[in-house]
Amino acid sequence: MKTEERKERGFTLIELLIVVVIIGILAAIALPKFNSSREKAFIASMVTDLKNLANHQEVYHTDNLSYASDVADLTEMGVSRGVTITINEADSGGWAATAVHDAVPDSQCGVFFGTASAANGSPATNAGVIACEE
Repeated sequence: MKTEERKERGFTLIELLIVVVIIGILAAIALPKFNSSREKAFIASMVTDLKNLANHQEVYHTDNLSYASDVADLTEMGVSRGVTITINEADSGGWAATAVHDAVPDSQCGVFFGTASAANGSPATNAGVIACEE
């Protein structure tokens, strides 16, 4: 029988410190990628809402021979949580709108159709094409 029999219990402080450092490094790598993915998702929701707005505007135009100047005039128009759509210009010949999201206040998406001014759908530069600035 050995007199110096040693039973190891648990982890040493150094082992635990190494594990904590490795987890910290992995978190430092993952968080920026996660935030970038979240921002892209918020921008995608703005684009989707502007596409939805375009469809509702055409239905409204068919019924009223002019485009809606307020999102509230478009019945059954749903807007994603955090997204604010502003119709900046609307008449019988066209419309322009922008969208912003609360989570990415520095980003804006815009679109314009018909005779509406591109400036009112900024950053869009081509009619009917949704553009976003990040």
